[in-house]
Amino acid sequence: MTILAATPATESETAAERTAAPRRRSVARPLLYAALVLCALLTLLPFVWVVSGSLRSLDEIRSDPGAWFPHHLTFGNFTRLFATAGFGRFLTNSLVVAAIVVAGNVVAGSAAGYALAKLEFAGKRIAFAAVMAALMVPFSTVFVTQFVITVDLGLANTLTGIALPSVALPLSVFVMRQYALSMPDELLEAARLDGAGELRIFARIFLPLAGPAVATITIMSFLSSWNNFIWPLVVAQSTSTYTLPVGLAATSQAAEHVTDYGLLLAGAIVVMLPVLVLFLCLQRYFVQGIAGRGMK
Repeated sequence: MTILAATPATESETAAERTAAPRRRSVARPLLYAALVLCALLTLLPFVWVVSGSLRSLDEIRSDPGAWFPHHLTFGNFTRLFATAGFGRFLTNSLVVAAIVVAGNVVAGSAAGYALAKLEFAGKRIAFAAVMAALMVPFSTVFVTQFVITVDLGLANTLTGIALPSVALPLSVFVMRQYALSMPDELLEAARLDGAGELRIFARIFLPLAGPAVATITIMSFLSSWNNFIWPLVVAQSTSTYTLPVGLAATSQAAEHVTDYGLLLAGAIVVMLPVLVLFLCLQRYFVQGIAGRGMK
């Protein structure tokens, strides 16, 4: 009798829980969206201040540095930036170095990741352990060694010397290896049975299917090269080899111990634009690469 009496109550409680579940979801979803919007706004605040500062004069910035909007809108900072001697060379140097770094990471990183994932050779585990160790070692620990090697190779004060340490980033190798592991071995075995060599398989089959991983590597390596400041500052010993961040830091001195913040913030906008354009163009593939790694 007790069991029979408890059964309707249990069923009613279950029905009530089923009714309450959609209500909880309907309340939780707006809260989640509100939290995401708040986080997005907090992330955008520094960018808003940079844009505002680039549209203000130096006197206005110094008199009211915390203002979010310009009192007198001006594009003079951008005009002076592009009229500054050497700015075109700094921009060209950054583009050349970024192109070398991206090309090296796409080719070398993809080849190394493919080999570590799909080929069997002696020392494979040791090679992958070396990649992981290099991924975890901070740049400051190998900075001096890289500089000595660059000088010994005669690459100091050259664009090649600036780009060389970032040509094959460990992170690029790791990302490509993880993507290659998700690719079915049967597809590659079928190509081998048809007589295709490993180089042809890599170029004709693997790379076209690894678009999301290639896009991820492209964005990460370009961002690493484009925003790099310390290494080009040390290797570049003349203004002819300055990259854009180093050149902006050198030319933004309005007078002794006085920084022209308007010019510097305008340069920051110019530095950000190529990264934003590249990300917008490759965003779909980048998200596919990240989502694929999370679902694996």
